Parts: sequence; C-alpha cells; structure tokens
Amino acid sequence: MVETSEILAEMVASVLSVAVAPGDRVEAGGTLMLLESMKMEIPVLVEVPGVVREVRVVAGDLIQEGDVLAVLER
Repeated sequence: MVETSEILAEMVASVLSVAVAPGDRVEAGGTLMLLESMKMEIPVLVEVPGVVREVRVVAGDLIQEGDVLAVLER
C-alpha cells in the first residue's frame, strides 16, 4: 500500500517557482517550491523523503492558507 501526504500552504502567498515535477524523488530538507508573502521569500521544504505524485500549482499562482500545493508518495 502506498502512503501519500499532502503539502499544504501555511499562508496566503504567490508561487515564485516550482523546483519539482511529478515522478521526482525528493529527500527530507529539499525545496519543493518558493513562495512570496509580504515581500519575503519562503521555501516549502520536504519533511519526509518520497516521490512527487502531483504538483497542483505553477509559478504565478496565488494560493490561500490550506491549499494543497503538492502530493508526495512514501
């Protein structure tokens, strides 16, 4: 059985860049994407290693708190 985890937005922000694509293997501490909020750049980091199953945002998107940014398989 494959376990998945959703990466959620912690605040309202704009997506500056996305560093991963579906199928990419990611390690804990790696950067998934870079957000901008209140003129601050905020990296979205991987908490557990896995494989990117979905990326639900693209650069330029405006996201809301609680939006799903990506889904990882472990």
